[in-house]
Amino acid sequence: MHDSPQGATAAAERRSGARRAFAASLTGTALEWYDFAVYSAAAALVFGDLFFPSEDPLTGTLLAFSTYAVGYLSRPLGGFVFGRLGDVIGRKKVLIATLVLIGAATFVIGLLPTYDTMGIAAPIVLVVLRFAQGVGVGGEWGGAVLLSSEFADPRRRGFYASAAQVGPPAGNLLANGVLAALGLALTEEQFESWGWRVAFLLSGALVGFGLWIRAKLEETPVFKAMAAEENRPEAPIREVFTTQPRALTAAILSRVAPDVLYAMFTVFVLTYATEELDMSRGSALTAVLIGSSLQIFLIPLAGAVSDRVNRRLLYGVSAVAAGVWPFVFFPMADAGWFALAAGVVVGLLIHSFLYGPQAAFIAEQFSPRLRYTGSSLAYTLAGIIGGAVAPLLFTALLSAYDSWVPLALYIALTVVVTLVGVYLGRDAGHAIEEDEQLAGQLAEGVPAKTG
Repeated sequence: MHDSPQGATAAAERRSGARRAFAASLTGTALEWYDFAVYSAAAALVFGDLFFPSEDPLTGTLLAFSTYAVGYLSRPLGGFVFGRLGDVIGRKKVLIATLVLIGAATFVIGLLPTYDTMGIAAPIVLVVLRFAQGVGVGGEWGGAVLLSSEFADPRRRGFYASAAQVGPPAGNLLANGVLAALGLALTEEQFESWGWRVAFLLSGALVGFGLWIRAKLEETPVFKAMAAEENRPEAPIREVFTTQPRALTAAILSRVAPDVLYAMFTVFVLTYATEELDMSRGSALTAVLIGSSLQIFLIPLAGAVSDRVNRRLLYGVSAVAAGVWPFVFFPMADAGWFALAAGVVVGLLIHSFLYGPQAAFIAEQFSPRLRYTGSSLAYTLAGIIGGAVAPLLFTALLSAYDSWVPLALYIALTVVVTLVGVYLGRDAGHAIEEDEQLAGQLAEGVPAKTG
């Protein structure tokens, strides 16, 4: 009983640190997706004319979209570089670096002179800045997951790790809100002249807020324990590939179906609704925004539920639902906008129950000393084979077969891939034991090296 006041104080400090880490994690990933959403809109609306002038407007737009793809292709480099550093020098330092890199690149895009002013240097610099964004994003996600989850009770990892997963819907909503406000306030000429820059420059405010929160945080307790034991890896990338190939495979495969499902119900559904169902783009976008708004609450709820039931089982059941729902959604969408909106909401509900527990599930596949590297590699490599190519494949399949059936079968195939990953993965109990052991050693001041 003597040390119970100290224990209560330590528990209160940990809860406070967990709340701050949750906010810091959410801020970083929201900034990431704000940047990507704003860039996507700018590439479609103005970048073709401003940075890639061509006699054919379509060519300019395609070139502008090619710079968008660079942000995905450069992610693995960020995963390799920053994932390794996160396991060697610490989570906090690397997350500050990635946030500065992403935010600075976005802010500078807002200041970048156009082709008329700089000539060919303008699109070249734009591509370099987009590449830098992607590198930062590749190192951001794994650290954001660990930042929030390693401060918290490992038995609540599902909820706290979901902070990084709330970022996409929050960032997309914020970006669409800013763009909508600019569209209402400015004429088309004003938006093309300088209005689009405002959306990029506003990212500086998010960066400042994120840095303010992250700078106040200490290093995570898990990394502190590893540093105290002198148990940090010297070559974490090599160790992940040589000692934990099953964990890496499970983590990569488990991400594929959720990424493809998200691409369907937030990106491709806009094309399907306008071209196949003759709906207005505004109506289709409204349906997506409703579903995205609900995800801000559904994702942490799903993460919390996964702390109370078997996380692998919940993930597997949700994956099966993801494979079944497209076969229901496409026929019902023919009934009109309300049916389409309901279908999108259910699709994003299912996605939430995959995406909410996903961060914890992936982190738990790796031992603490390799967790940043393993999580980052899984996130970036899965992105290439999942979400990055899904809209292109959806478009190609619909064009080739003029039917929704191949699209639904493609999603079902990715679900099979994800179920293999879930089967190969391990339950949360192993990771909880590892983290609790490290926490106990740190509290007792145990200096022994364990690995």
